[in-house]
Amino acid sequence: MRLKLVGTLTCIVVMLGIFIIYTNISIGKEPYKTNHETSENSINNEKNRKQNGTSSNIESSFSSIQAVVNKEYGLPENYKPEDLVVPNVPFSFSGTVEKSHLRKEAAEALEKLFFLAKQDGIQLNAVSGFRSYEYQKGLYASNVKKNGQEHTNRFSAKPGHSEHQTGLTMDVSSKSANNGLELAFANTKEGKWLKDNAHRAGFIIRYPKGKESITGYAYGPWHIRYVGDIADNIYQEKLTLEEYMNLKKIKN
Repeated sequence: MRLKLVGTLTCIVVMLGIFIIYTNISIGKEPYKTNHETSENSINNEKNRKQNGTSSNIESSFSSIQAVVNKEYGLPENYKPEDLVVPNVPFSFSGTVEKSHLRKEAAEALEKLFFLAKQDGIQLNAVSGFRSYEYQKGLYASNVKKNGQEHTNRFSAKPGHSEHQTGLTMDVSSKSANNGLELAFANTKEGKWLKDNAHRAGFIIRYPKGKESITGYAYGPWHIRYVGDIADNIYQEKLTLEEYMNLKKIKN
């Protein structure tokens, strides 16, 4: 009887010791998470970080003088520069309308360009500057209806992907080309002068000849884009803005 009692007490002491040890180990221990829970949280955190970072970077680039806008990189529907002004240059039309405007820095550069042209006996006319998303939407639809989508996509941007919405682009022509935006402008003395001198005022021929696979658009000798100080390098090296920025070719 005595031996049985001792055995019972021994079992109780052992079990109590195991319980105390287990309890001490468990106290303060973090709840167990499955690999799925841990992985999912990590993915969500990384996704949020990337989304926040990307959103901030893209938004801040909208107003950059060197922002790239093409078939791959677009602008928000409601984007409109806050510093639009009308440059003091000759236009191919009378009155002041939406397309008369450029961003202030680009407008001042255009005035310089036209002054340089005049010094060389060249008379240029501004044809089309800033275009809102809605304006481009109507223009694109009209061109598709008239010329078909395949042809239109070589010359005209879809809404939200037009450089004109940046306020940094002006289409330029001359009386000798009937102020038209046609390839014939390239063969006029004004078109030749523009090609060789636009960089002097910070502009580039945005869609140069033979670069359609890179820019996504056919040659447009009338379409000049203000990029500032990098214009000279782009001109000297015979590059497109995409090449200068080391961006991939555009898929048509």
